Amino acid sequence: MSTALLWFRRDLRLDDHPALQSALRAGHRIVPVYVHAPEEEAPWAPGGASLAWLRRSLAAFDGALRSHGSRLILRAGPSLDALERLVEETGAEAVYWSRRYEPAAITRDAAVKKALRARGVHVESHNSALLCEPWTVATQRGDPYRVFTPFWRTASAQLVPSAATSIRELAAVDASLASACIDALIPAPVPSWDTGFWDNWTPGERGAQARLAKCTGALRDRYLDMRDRPDMDGTSLLSPHLHFGEIAPGRIMHTLLSAQHDPRALTNCNGFIRELGWREFSHHLMYHFPHCTDANLNPRFDRLEWAEPDAGILGAWQRGRTGVPLVDAGMRQLWQTGWMHNRVRMVVASFLTKNLRLHWLHGARWFWDTLVDADLANNTQGWQWTAGTGADAAPYFRVFNPVAQAMRFDPLGNYVRQWLPELAGLPAPALFEPWKYPEQLARHAPGYPRSPMVDLKASRAAALRAYAESKPGASER
Repeated sequence: MSTALLWFRRDLRLDDHPALQSALRAGHRIVPVYVHAPEEEAPWAPGGASLAWLRRSLAAFDGALRSHGSRLILRAGPSLDALERLVEETGAEAVYWSRRYEPAAITRDAAVKKALRARGVHVESHNSALLCEPWTVATQRGDPYRVFTPFWRTASAQLVPSAATSIRELAAVDASLASACIDALIPAPVPSWDTGFWDNWTPGERGAQARLAKCTGALRDRYLDMRDRPDMDGTSLLSPHLHFGEIAPGRIMHTLLSAQHDPRALTNCNGFIRELGWREFSHHLMYHFPHCTDANLNPRFDRLEWAEPDAGILGAWQRGRTGVPLVDAGMRQLWQTGWMHNRVRMVVASFLTKNLRLHWLHGARWFWDTLVDADLANNTQGWQWTAGTGADAAPYFRVFNPVAQAMRFDPLGNYVRQWLPELAGLPAPALFEPWKYPEQLARHAPGYPRSPMVDLKASRAAALRAYAESKPGASER
């Protein structure tokens, strides 16, 4: 029987895995391998929270492989060197992997593919992460879309829910193959700052499937009503599982649409699938405009003058000490759990880029290091969308009012109370803007900032002026 290496990366699952299925159809004995080479992803090497998740996900995946008679071979990079050594050690005739779409990964993978083929090795790459490949969705002129609605109209016509695939058993992996230890490749955080994460998350394919099973009913019944409420469990919490490929978007789509639904349930399901569409859109933008991970997608805003970064101001935002409760609650949730509700992500990003006028890359870098679902495409486009520099028909004048957002989406103040326990004794009105209730604030939360670090109204007006002045020709008017 011929042997093939299956190079796992962000596809740590056995279900709905096109590269694995292709290798098995070809009759190969599979040698599963993971190569740890974070430096090859510079300047966006995985952050701390991502690595904390990854080490647990790899352990879970190795356990899944062992239950099917195989095991995961772990190697340190460089990737090409590790794969070439394994080809020699195993006599592998082929190497399979799932495609990635980050600029650095595309460059690396192209070089690996060229080198392996030059050695006479058969190489195949497959789509494992997206519903549609970036080059399959284009305007009538053949250009990539820069606005979501027409993009999704075209992309959604191509969608086909995944069919279930099962793996009964895999061929045993030669025990003589040296495999690195996960703890040696990715040491556990010291001190154990990630301990609180695992009260909320279970990395691995089983964890992903359990989470999907748990949230499916709620997504069908009330997703559109609940998705913007950070005080309630109204979202799927599948984003880190999607990022690490522990579940495929097509599998989620198939699960949601697999039963007969009444019109309301179908509307909710389609609403959630549309959010998967935003994930697709972000990856497509990154593929077609790779500069956007570090520069404005819309060059018009290259003229925008940002505030000089100040360590004290940026640190207060990072620690949840801005004096604006919804912003601070979101930043505390992020630090303690490795995740933040999407509605709150937009609010804290708006506060940083519009009210504090700090460049969106400062926020993107902090999220990159602290989010367990730190996906480069989603993180980049989320920050650029909120900053107003990305793909949006009407971007720059959107400024989220954190007080109004709290009143609307956390009306009882339960989210703020959960993540800012020092404010828990305040009545609801004071929770939203405690600086207007100085006596109650001093009595119940003497350690909390007495006022916001910046005037919300004045800073909003200043941001709008700065954005308007960034228009071409504005200085001549």
